[in-house]
Amino acid sequence: MTPVTPNRSGVVERRRARVVGGLSRPRGGSRAFNTAPRPWGRGHTPWLYLAPSLVVLGGLLVYPIYQLGLISFFQYTQAQVSGGEPTTFQGLGNYTELFRDPQFWQVLLATVLFAAACVVSTLAVGCALAVLLTRVRAVPRLALMLAALGAWATPAITGSTVWLFLFDPDFGPVNRVLGLGDHSWTYGRFSAFFLVLLEVVWCSFPFVMVTVYAGIRAVPAEVLEAAALDGASQWRIWRSVLAPMLRPILVVVTIQSVIWDFKVFTQIYVMTNGGGIAGQNLVLNVYAYQKAFASSQYSLGSAIGVVMLLILLTVTLVYLRLLRRQGEEL
Repeated sequence: MTPVTPNRSGVVERRRARVVGGLSRPRGGSRAFNTAPRPWGRGHTPWLYLAPSLVVLGGLLVYPIYQLGLISFFQYTQAQVSGGEPTTFQGLGNYTELFRDPQFWQVLLATVLFAAACVVSTLAVGCALAVLLTRVRAVPRLALMLAALGAWATPAITGSTVWLFLFDPDFGPVNRVLGLGDHSWTYGRFSAFFLVLLEVVWCSFPFVMVTVYAGIRAVPAEVLEAAALDGASQWRIWRSVLAPMLRPILVVVTIQSVIWDFKVFTQIYVMTNGGGIAGQNLVLNVYAYQKAFASSQYSLGSAIGVVMLLILLTVTLVYLRLLRRQGEEL
C-alpha cells in the first residue's frame, strides 16, 4: 500500500486557525479576517512623535505665512503703521498693481534665469566633486572635504564680502592675475550676475557634494566594477548606473537648490549694493525688500512674497509629479 502523506495545506490551515483564535478559512475559499479592533495608539503613534515638530513649524512657518498673505490684501503703508490712516481692505488690488508693473516681470524673468543657472552650476560642480572624492586617496579627500565644509559654514555676508575683495578693481588679486587692470565686475549687468553666481555656487556646492558622495558610497561596489569591466567610461557609469540609482537623492538636492537659489537675497544685496545700477541686478527677494522697506509699501512687498511662495510650491509639486509619472518612489 502507498503510504498516506499528510496534507501540508491542512497543517498550515490548522496552525493559522490556532494563531487567529480558531478562525480558519472555510472550504469554500472565502477569507475570514480577525475583526478585533486595533489599539488606538498603533495608528496614531507616528503622529504623536511628529506633534512637537508640527507645533514648532506651525508657530514659525504657518502663522508668518498667514500674516504675509493677510497683509497682501490690505493697504498697509507707513501711514497705516504710524496710525495716521486706517487700514483698508484692497482685495486683489495689490496683486493687480504688481502684475501691471513692467519692472516686476523683468525682475521675475531675471530671477528665474539666474536661479536656473545657479541650480545647474551647483549640481554640476557638486556631483563632479562627489565622484572625484571616490577616486582620490584619503589625504586629498580629507582636504577637499574640509575646504568644502569651510565654504559651507561661511556666513553669506562674509563670503560675499570676501568675493568682492577678490574681484575688487583696485586691490583685488583676480584682476591682477588676469591682467584686467581696473575692470569693475559689478558695473555691467551680466558680469555682476556672473560674480554673484560664482559666490552662490561656492557656498552651495558642499551640500550637493556631501549628499551625493554619501549616496555613491552606498552603491554596491560590484555594480561599479561590472560596469567598468564592460568597458564603460566614467561618464557612462555616471549616466547609466549612478544617476538612476541616486535619483531620489538628486531629487532632494535639486529641490533644495531651487528653493535656496530662487530666494537669494544676501549675495545680491551685498555684492551689487542693493540691486545694481538702476536696479539692473534685482531679483524678487531684493525687489520685495525695496518695495516693503525702502518704499514703505508693505502690502506690495507681502504680495511679492506670496507670489514667490506660490511659484516655489508649483515648481516643486510639478517636479515631483513628473517623477511619480516615471515610476519613481519618493
